[in-house]
Amino acid sequence: MNDLARRGGGVALIVALCFVAAMCEGFDVQSAGVAAAGIGHDFKPTPGQLGLFFAAANLGLVIGALVGGPLADRVGRKPVLVVSLLAFGACSVLNGLAPSVPALTVARLATGLGLGGAMPNMIALVTDVTAARARNAVIGFTFVGMPVGGSLASLLVLGLGPSRWRELFFVGGAAPVVVAFLLIVALREGPAGGTAAREAGPILEVFSEGRLPRTLVIWAGFLAAALTLHLMLNWLPLLLQARGLSKSDAALAQTAFNLLGAGGAFLAGWSLDTRARPWGVAASVAAIPVALLLVAEAPAQLLGTAFAAGLLGAGVLALNVILYGAAGDCYPARVRGAGLGAAVGATRVGALAGPTLAAVLLNAGRTPEQVLISLLPVVLAAGACAAWLTWLRLAGRVAVAA
Repeated sequence: MNDLARRGGGVALIVALCFVAAMCEGFDVQSAGVAAAGIGHDFKPTPGQLGLFFAAANLGLVIGALVGGPLADRVGRKPVLVVSLLAFGACSVLNGLAPSVPALTVARLATGLGLGGAMPNMIALVTDVTAARARNAVIGFTFVGMPVGGSLASLLVLGLGPSRWRELFFVGGAAPVVVAFLLIVALREGPAGGTAAREAGPILEVFSEGRLPRTLVIWAGFLAAALTLHLMLNWLPLLLQARGLSKSDAALAQTAFNLLGAGGAFLAGWSLDTRARPWGVAASVAAIPVALLLVAEAPAQLLGTAFAAGLLGAGVLALNVILYGAAGDCYPARVRGAGLGAAVGATRVGALAGPTLAAVLLNAGRTPEQVLISLLPVVLAAGACAAWLTWLRLAGRVAVAA
């Protein structure tokens, strides 16, 4: 561990900046969903065009994550993270300037390329500098930034109104640029930018030393969890409106999804560093299908829907933290960026599939209830992956990577 990692204040600053960077991602992802009503009013897109708009950023994220993670192992977390945030911010502004749905879709793709290089390096960075005994709690705290940022986007659109959707992307573009310049100052001795990074082996080392089965299960879990999460982030407000909620009530339910999701993510990270690990994992895995059924079948009224959406958010975000913790434990520092980059790439495949799946089902005439219930096999598969990885750890069958 480098000198920076030994200074508590330096570690706290790094974690805080990564938390804010995660907020920027959450804000951007949620902006696409909550801006959909205004975009629909201005451009009259078909459900298929909306699905492509939602999916474009995630396609860019796949490419960005697969390139950015291994690159950071070799040249250091700092330059890759800073450049990724700057590109993400600049391209987000282009979303607000787009004159048509095709232009918006291209801008979303470019935004995803920048953001894709940021997320795996944020998690790898906090994993590098945090002691093993608190690692999962810090990962959970960092990941909480995503739903918090999403909540800010949902609340901001309530104040601005759907017609001012462009301003969401202007705000979302300015914030990561500020974070990037703060990181330039804070990361004077960026972790994983020294000997470990220069000696990083090829990408195949992600599968070496018995890591192949765990890597494949991590990818499968990430894909299924991200498919669920991003379908909800992009389509939940519209699905709830189709079920009879007003726009404002649907936005409040989405806010509950994000805020309770933040709480669930943090509690999951904390539990993974304590003896409560199996209970935290079990609660997260069990909550998701129950909440999904409640969102799909409960009467369309604010309090009940907001509670169900919040429970669903808590379970889904907690599941993501569990998987990030498993991935951070699986890979040593010299290939952690590559390992997490590949895992984040799997999340982006899921994030690409989720919004597209909803669009396909709606185009085929499925009801909002049917779209939500169709996710049950997906969330059960994600829960099974998390449970198996947890069992391996508790059974002592895996060693935690340094």
